[in-house]
Order: sequence, then structure tokens, then C-alpha cells
Amino acid sequence: MMVRFLVLLLYNCLQPLMFLAMAPKAWKKMKARGGKAYDLWQRFGHFDVDDENRVRALRSTGELWWIHAVSVGEVGIAVKLIRELRKRRPDLGFFVTTTTPTGLRQFEDFAAKCDGRVIPMYSALDDWRGVRRFLNLIQPSQLVLVEAEVWPNLVQACHARGIPVSLVNARLSPRSERRFRKVRFLVEPIYEMLDHVGVQEADDPQRFASALGIRPGCIVHTGSIKFDTAGEKEPVEQVAAFRALLSNIGITAERPILLAASTHSGEELALAKMYQRLRKDVPGVYYVVVPRHAERGEEIAKELEGVGLQVRLRSALGGEATASAGDVLVVNSTGELRAWQYLASVVVIGKSFLGTGGQNPAEAIVAGKPVVFGPHMENFSALKDLLLQHGGALEVADVDAAEVAIRSLMQSPQKGQQLALAGRKALDPHTGATVRTVDLLSGKN
Repeated sequence: MMVRFLVLLLYNCLQPLMFLAMAPKAWKKMKARGGKAYDLWQRFGHFDVDDENRVRALRSTGELWWIHAVSVGEVGIAVKLIRELRKRRPDLGFFVTTTTPTGLRQFEDFAAKCDGRVIPMYSALDDWRGVRRFLNLIQPSQLVLVEAEVWPNLVQACHARGIPVSLVNARLSPRSERRFRKVRFLVEPIYEMLDHVGVQEADDPQRFASALGIRPGCIVHTGSIKFDTAGEKEPVEQVAAFRALLSNIGITAERPILLAASTHSGEELALAKMYQRLRKDVPGVYYVVVPRHAERGEEIAKELEGVGLQVRLRSALGGEATASAGDVLVVNSTGELRAWQYLASVVVIGKSFLGTGGQNPAEAIVAGKPVVFGPHMENFSALKDLLLQHGGALEVADVDAAEVAIRSLMQSPQKGQQLALAGRKALDPHTGATVRTVDLLSGKN
């Protein structure tokens, strides 16, 4: 207890300096993605009357769970979890929070289909006063954190009030594990307050216990909710709408599509130069870029136009037929990557060539598409290894090697189909992860 007190004291003494250091960049990013000044005020626990009344009204109807997911990928996991929870407990209400405007819009779209049982807002900044205001209003029966969002003041405040705190779909990259081991004496007093931890891989319980000091009895191997294909359905309406958009600009269903998913700075241009060479051997191939940060769309368009490519922006496409598709479509809108992947012939995973850490290939695998990624998949090393062991994806050394692999897949569609099928089979161990996670939260493990 004394160690925990000292860790929290140090954290709260340093916190104002951290807020000041991060605030300008955070505010700039928030504005670029459509955030407003009120959103920041709300993150300190200051709610308007309408928001307070909505929460109180939902709370009056039964249990209210607080589920936090940092951004778009984690929100997708939270949505799957809530759907399963609502099947078992229609009486449950959910207060859901996220950190980014794109994540909030995704939660709002989901909440609109939930008969008022889901209220989305921005998350609390981990200031102890703001956390207290959030908890006073919500009074949750449980707090569920998705993947990695373990905030000291929030966890401590819930622990002090007897509110169970769970970490689900928990992941710990090798890089983070090495860092946490060096400062275990600082993180253990926080992580030991967790009541349930659902991890993705079979060897994770030992890793989490030794690196973070989590009590072994709290850790359960559930598998990954994101990789859980049980009940997964193609977003048919959205896919049809995007197919119609492509048709309107002259891209027929027969034309192969090279899709670059969740790209980071520099990758769009490197892959575009590869695409210029590729289309000499693959007639009709069309390049679609879905950057990790949609607000970079115009910047990417200028880069690609600089090497002689004609670029269309997704935001400029209407329902009417237009004269030309150009050479490239840049998707500068959010929440669309999953559906676009269903239209791809080959999916290239971003942040795996020029960045470090990679992006998650699971959605492309679930969509039944052949996947190619570069050498930097550190944040998804377990999934990468699983896919490679089953022959369910291709890892290449650089963009030049990617060109060879993509050419082969597009010239021999049967190879792509075999690769995609093997990728789907590789995810089989995660089937049922959502149900197992709900069992964990319901005390059935």
C-alpha cells in the first residue's frame, strides 16, 4: 500500500508537466480530426446538463458498465464485446469512451442502433479530479479497459470504490515487455489492482505476470476478440456502396485492386512507385490507399501527383458517374477500411515497411484476402508468426520484394486464394474469444 501511494504521488506530481508538454500536439491532432473545445473540457469531467441527464436516465434503468477503447481498432473490439453482452444481458447499459474523434464517431454510429442503451463520450483524462467527476456521474458496476489503456488514477479510484476493473484483449508487444520489466517496481502497484485480464496468446499469462506483476490467478487466455471470426459478417451494404462508387468512376469488378491498408508517412509514395512498375505487367490494376490517419489525404494526393499519378480523393466522389478514375484513389474518410478490404485483390499492410510496429492484418484475413507485409510487424509479432506458420500471409524484406510477391499473386489468382484460405484457418484458435471474454467478465472462468 505504501509503495502504491508513493507511485501515485510521484505520478500526480509529474502529471501537470506531462499535460503541458503533450497538450499543444494533442489539441492540434484533435482539431485536425474534427474535435471541439468542449470535448477537451468534457475530458476533465465537466459535462453539460443534457449529457448528465442522459447518463442518469440510463443508470436508473439498471446496471451501467463503463467500457473504454482508445481509438478505432479498439472501438471495433468493444462493439463486438457489447453485442455479445447485450445478448445475455439486455438490461445492461453501457457508457463507452474513446480518445479520438474518429473513435467517437464509430461509437456514435453503433449507439444509434442500440435503443439508447449505449452512451458514447470522450474518455477522462487521468487527472484525479476529473476521474472522480466521471465516476460520480456514471457510478459503473464494472470498468472494462480494451487492450492497453491502464491509467493509474482511474484504476486506483475504481479499486477504492470496489468497482471491478478488467483489461480485455490485452496485448503486450516484446518492446513494451522489455520496457515494463525495467520499471516493474513502478507499474506493479497499479497492475496488481486489476481484477480480470483476458490475454490473446497461450504464453501471455506468464509474460503479463512476470513483466507487470499482475496476479496470475486473474489472467485468463481468452484469445483475441479482433481475430474472432465467429459471427463475423461482411458489411454487405457498405461494400456494395463502395463497389458502386468504383463503378461510377470506371473501375469495374473485373479489375484487380491493390489496397494499401493503414499506411504511414512515406509508404504511400514508395508503394505508388512500385505500383507504376507493377501495372506494366498487371493490366488494369488500380491502387487504393487507406491511410492510418485520414486527415493526411490531401498531403498524400500531392505526393503521388508529384510522380505523375492522377489521384482521386474519396471525399470528392459522389453518386454520379464521372469521366476518369485516375490512377489512384485515396480514402480520406474514416471507418471504411474494413469494407474497402473486401473489394481488394491483394492487401498490403502499412507501417510495416517504413514505420516500426506494423498494423493489424486480421481484418484483411477475415475478409478472405491475400496479405503482404514488410519486415516491421513488431506490435503484432504473435499474429505474424501464426500466419507465417500456417502459410497464411507473405512477409517480404522491402517494397521491391513486395512488388515480386504482389505480381505473382495477381498473375496467379489461385495462389492468392490459397494464401487467403490458409490465413483464415490460422485464425481458428481465436474463434469464440468474444464469448470467452464475456464469460470472464461474468465470473464464469
